[in-house]
Amino acid sequence: MVKASPTTPPTATRGVLRKVPGLGDSPIVPLVNEIGQMRRVEPLGSARLQLEPLRPEHADELAPLLDDPRLYQFTGGGPVSLAQLRLRFERLAPGFSTDGSERWLNWLVRRRDTGQPVGTVQATVSDHNGEITAALAWVIVVPHQGQGYAREAARLIEVWLQQQGVAAMVAHIHPHHQASMAVARALGLAPTDTVVEGEVRWSNGERGSPRGG
Repeated sequence: MVKASPTTPPTATRGVLRKVPGLGDSPIVPLVNEIGQMRRVEPLGSARLQLEPLRPEHADELAPLLDDPRLYQFTGGGPVSLAQLRLRFERLAPGFSTDGSERWLNWLVRRRDTGQPVGTVQATVSDHNGEITAALAWVIVVPHQGQGYAREAARLIEVWLQQQGVAAMVAHIHPHHQASMAVARALGLAPTDTVVEGEVRWSNGERGSPRGG
């Protein structure tokens, strides 16, 4: 489990053209002119998973699954009530921070074969020093951990963001959370020397300096 709490970074940068990492010299896609011009959250899918744009009513399915203290071992906090979870999802539903400087992109992760919800994935997109950056986060509930769902779901949103020209990806991970570190490595992220509230910032190299780099 990796958390990404909405913050208030600087305003968005002006549009530029940027190559998408891992796709060679083409295609070249336009980086969003402003964060607000990004496409809205869309359904995504893989062989095993369906990602649905997160809605307030998803709280009914997720509340019992998130009511497990083991999920919060590395992130702090704890389970919340159904009413509190629904309010949280309602706050996220517009997809923007109150000042418009962040896009909040959230998906419910569902198994394709059974339809069971297995967790959520999130990208918080903002401008950092003139570069559009996506902070990725994932939560897979305990009964479905260890099956590669976090890696598969996070990769789906990573590719979706890259297709829109968002090249810089980061995640903030507790230094003892081996499972989440494995997911980050699979996404091409590496640990940096930056620590935020006890969590190490992992980056794909677009920002900051990886350890040993």
